[in-house]
Amino acid sequence: MNSLLPFEWIVATRFLREGRLQSLFIIIGVAIGVGVIVFMSALLVGMQGNLFRRVLSSQPHITLERPKEQAKLVMRATPGQVIASTGQKPSQRMNTIDQWQKVRDQMQQRSDIVAVSPTATGPALVVRGSATQSISLIGIEPEQYNKIIPLADKMTSGNFRMTNTDMMIGTQLAEDMGVGVGDKLRVASAAGANLTLNIVGIFDLGSRGANQRNVYVLLSTAQNLLDMVGGVASIDLTVQDPYAAEDIAQSIANSTGLNALSWIANNSQFFLAMRAQTYSSLLIRIFVGFSVAAGIASVLVVSVVQRQKEVGILRAMGGSRGQIMRIFLIQGALVGLLGSIVGSALAMGLLSAWKWVAKNPDGTPMFVIDMDMSFFLWSALLAMLAGLLAAATPAIRAARLDPVVAIRG
Repeated sequence: MNSLLPFEWIVATRFLREGRLQSLFIIIGVAIGVGVIVFMSALLVGMQGNLFRRVLSSQPHITLERPKEQAKLVMRATPGQVIASTGQKPSQRMNTIDQWQKVRDQMQQRSDIVAVSPTATGPALVVRGSATQSISLIGIEPEQYNKIIPLADKMTSGNFRMTNTDMMIGTQLAEDMGVGVGDKLRVASAAGANLTLNIVGIFDLGSRGANQRNVYVLLSTAQNLLDMVGGVASIDLTVQDPYAAEDIAQSIANSTGLNALSWIANNSQFFLAMRAQTYSSLLIRIFVGFSVAAGIASVLVVSVVQRQKEVGILRAMGGSRGQIMRIFLIQGALVGLLGSIVGSALAMGLLSAWKWVAKNPDGTPMFVIDMDMSFFLWSALLAMLAGLLAAATPAIRAARLDPVVAIRG
């Protein structure tokens, strides 16, 4: 079978077999490096994906609002007839978006936006007997809003359905008010309107504050209670690429004149933390890769020194410098390939162990880790490339050996 292989492959594999212990140690070193890189990559992607889902599952990617009222210039006359001006900032009353249906239609026509949902939002009170609690009343179109925030998946009891006399509340508010599905609560707004609504569902958004504050009703019900008949306070958007939300928000703000707040701007510290985590992990993987390449290079340099006579004999028998160079390049690539295969198996074992160990108190996985085959393929490719690059210097050195000096040496 070896006769079918090119000359360089025959010699390269023979050199590796002759130095079995040396080859074994460097392959193990490469395997550990590849295993660490694959394990860290999969762990980071899984952890960030979990955090990302938790943050975005309870808020829209972009929220459009009417611009805040600007401070007005007030002229005042002083006793000495000197005119002074002061800026007086008006109180920010509840504003609705002008021609919001037109804005909604424009957003639905954009290819970078997946879902559009108008909302009527404002402060209100829920009353049951002598118990009273302030809430944020949110009027929604259920089907559209569910594309922004998957409320249907967050229901702990009841159903995701509403009529004009229905409401959905959070688990904490239900506990505070001592109510459940089928009970009634009276909702009173600052506009003076009040309405008794049926509780048809209780949800858990994963945040105590949101579960205590958010109350969902139909859009028309909220418009009547908040004195916003026919209007909406905001338009929520979901975009194709959440990481491009800030750029899309700026584009929408420029084209509509509305305030466009992205989830990135609203969670700037979280976004910066994710970025810092990504960069630090990348640096660790780069340094591990360099250490793997340095290990391969050091072993091959020793191999060149140990096999000077063999190299000299091969050159004397007619072997070209290119053939000698390819022998050591093939060794580097083979070491990288074998190390990546063993390292991938090691990474799969570590990931399986992590899934078994890292669990929530209820037995569910702490976060989902996908064993993406692209991690293993890229790691194998990079390990082979690292082996080739690491072998370049020893290969050049071997190719430049003078046959006579090498045989004598």
